Amino acid sequence: MSEYGDRAKALFESGYNCSQSVVLAFCEPLGLDSEQMAKLSSSFGGGMGRLREVCGAVSGMLMILGLEKGYSSPQDREGKIAQYALVQKAAGAFRESHGSIVCRELLGLSVHTDEPVPEERTPEYYKKRPCGELIRHAAELTARELGLI
Repeated sequence: MSEYGDRAKALFESGYNCSQSVVLAFCEPLGLDSEQMAKLSSSFGGGMGRLREVCGAVSGMLMILGLEKGYSSPQDREGKIAQYALVQKAAGAFRESHGSIVCRELLGLSVHTDEPVPEERTPEYYKKRPCGELIRHAAELTARELGLI
């Protein structure tokens, strides 16, 4: 367990979506504007707006890794290769631990849904979802890749 994982899980439990929770766990230590980062990551909760595609925690992890280790020039071929290798490594570690990086598979949902209204956050909601632990793990993987733990 790490402070980043604990912080991310607590953010989720306070109402932020999965992507926001991972991203916001790194704002203070990395000097990022939390309001802007919350807005940037807000579309990725629920596997991209509840489309149940790529897990929001994974998306948040990759956003932070991109901000800290990404490339910015289209001519930076080596930077692009290094970033894609980092994405594959981090996503692979998550997949190895949880069996998938796809939200609906992680939640055990057999049907694709695009209902935009999220469930109410109740104690029962948190009990039936693995999201808190997935978020914790994504934040811990991010911290490890950044050399913070």
